Amino acid sequence: MATWGEFESEAGELAGEVRAAFGRHKHLVLGTLRRDGSPRLSGTEVTIGLGELWVGMMASGVKSRDLRRDPRFGLHSAPLDVEMSDGDAKLSGTAHEVVDREVLAEFWGLLGQETVPGPEEALVFRLELLDASVATVVGQEMVIDAWRAGAEPWQIRRT
Repeated sequence: MATWGEFESEAGELAGEVRAAFGRHKHLVLGTLRRDGSPRLSGTEVTIGLGELWVGMMASGVKSRDLRRDPRFGLHSAPLDVEMSDGDAKLSGTAHEVVDREVLAEFWGLLGQETVPGPEEALVFRLELLDASVATVVGQEMVIDAWRAGAEPWQIRRT
């Protein structure tokens, strides 16, 4: 697993493409696992800062219950461009709930908030990355740029 900062160090160009894809619109699609192991897809917003990828959510929501029970996640940019000319970005890894009040204050500060909501109101998870990819269509080819934590980035081309 890797932090966002480690991802940027290992695969800077791809990390930039993922960041751009995630920034194209406000909501991304977060995949979590329900209690019975079936997938759940939910809209979410992410924050990149302090060398980390963060996601905040309501404490009473099903996403937070899913991640507390099983930290595995998938995150998808859900591109609006059906031609995928801007890229279709995906990440997977594990989510780690942040409970340290100083770290929480830093996270909420990234969002311009001076007060830290209590854990009964909002939860914050730091996302550690296992892998990442961006798929684009170039002419008649599907081009997939990919990375896995601890490995060099690679590219796959399919016609």
